[in-house]
Amino acid sequence: MSKIITITFNPSIDKSASISAMQPDIKMHCSAANIEPGGGGINVARVISRLGGDVKAIFPSGGYTGMFFNHLLENEKVPFVSIQSKNETRENFVILDESTNKQFRFGMPSNEIFENEWKDCLKTIENSKDVDYIIASGSLPPGIPLDIYAELSKIAKLNNAKFIADTSGEALKNAVNEGVYLLKPNLEELGILLEIEDLKIENIEVAAKELIQKESCEVIVISLGANGAMLVTKDETITIKPPKVKVKSTVGAGDSMVAGIVFGLSNNLSLQECLQYGIACGTATTMNLGSALCEKKDVEKLLKLLKK
Repeated sequence: MSKIITITFNPSIDKSASISAMQPDIKMHCSAANIEPGGGGINVARVISRLGGDVKAIFPSGGYTGMFFNHLLENEKVPFVSIQSKNETRENFVILDESTNKQFRFGMPSNEIFENEWKDCLKTIENSKDVDYIIASGSLPPGIPLDIYAELSKIAKLNNAKFIADTSGEALKNAVNEGVYLLKPNLEELGILLEIEDLKIENIEVAAKELIQKESCEVIVISLGANGAMLVTKDETITIKPPKVKVKSTVGAGDSMVAGIVFGLSNNLSLQECLQYGIACGTATTMNLGSALCEKKDVEKLLKLLKK
């Protein structure tokens, strides 16, 4: 089985709970909180680990919240390298209003990551040998240069690893300019990359192939929300819609899809099977409340439905 590394520059402790009804100016009593380690690459690593993949998460963490963050990953038996940071690891909150079944997501500001800290993250990846896939996922906190994903692409090339990027904005553009193996943009992000305003679903395939022809990447997986995802390469296009399930939360669904796809790649599955794994993982995550991620048993059940 292939070795996989994930890098998360903006990890967070994700706390989720529910209340009977959102009301202003009064003390609202919440359910017991579900507390999990989060952030793009962290979620990817957690799901790959649950599936049985050979993965290691790399990230900065600091302060008491950073120690607790590391403890949460240790409890899940996810291998990791934590780079000590001066600032505290942030926390995010998800609250479900039971009276409306609506979810409120509170993202706290990111703390600055200093130059020596993010450089230590890069050195750790650069010194990791026999790695087949490097996954960079999530937003960038203050202090991180916007071309850092491009630097990771260079490191991947030097280490003969395939680089996978799941981010947005300038960081995504810089990664594409350097070249990546796989991208996972949504419809809007793909349009921005190609400077196409209001990109329509029916034009996705042509747009994705245009990006591939520029040799920016080999594989593009466009997430389409409830409509599933489309995988595009130079030679083929695969679209898969998810099985119908009761959606409880979409937190972490995109990260879970990336995890499923890369787990499939690491096991030498066909691209169609990899996308099926990704859809199964993303859909299984939506079946859980708050920030809870997919369980292997649910992924396997959904895979059977997708393969019928």
